[in-house]
Amino acid sequence: MDMSDITLPGNPPIAVKLRRSAQARRLSLRLSQIDGRVTLTVPRRLPEREAIGFLRDKEAWLRGHLEARGDDEHIAIGATLPVEGILRQVVPGQGRAVTLGNGTIAVPGPEDRIAARLQGWLRTLARDRLAEASDRHSAALGLPYTRLTLRDARSRWGSCTADGALMYSWRLVLAPPQILDYVAAHEVAHLAEMNHSSAFWAVVERLYGDWRPARAWLRDEGGSLHRYRFGD
Repeated sequence: MDMSDITLPGNPPIAVKLRRSAQARRLSLRLSQIDGRVTLTVPRRLPEREAIGFLRDKEAWLRGHLEARGDDEHIAIGATLPVEGILRQVVPGQGRAVTLGNGTIAVPGPEDRIAARLQGWLRTLARDRLAEASDRHSAALGLPYTRLTLRDARSRWGSCTADGALMYSWRLVLAPPQILDYVAAHEVAHLAEMNHSSAFWAVVERLYGDWRPARAWLRDEGGSLHRYRFGD
């Protein structure tokens, strides 16, 4: 597999990762909602001019989706980000604790530590919320989990292993509370059904209720939670 970089001219120009694959039989264009990366996969021997022509044909679609995704938000004083679904502006804090105000989140300390300190606070809040939700759903199901860990996972919001270990993305604490609760119910349901059968979804519905709106929110809006960059 060969990878190279090309640029689609325009205002602004769009950087595209060109991926040549011996298995590809047609051109396919992918925009990552996580980091905004554009990847064009093409058959190995396709001339580059044809790849550029394909991009030109898709330019309006691509620019529309890039605009809808928005730019990454680098966390610093003055930046905005959601906390439990409520958009807040980062402002300087007093004392030692991160505090929530009316549309603000106050973070004390030197400016070069603001992002790291806020990320640590958010991870602690996420652990508290996810442990509470997991405990509640586990008790309702009558099946215990073995441990709970947090990661900044890019490909999934949560997982459950065969030995009952739960993993969640800490970024769920940025989403509205019902979204976090749905993911917890989803993963705890795997303690009973290690699949996505109709029996599994019946367990999710018993624990959470109608899960379809929350699942649709994650599909449509979840990628935006990865726009917030904490210096990583």
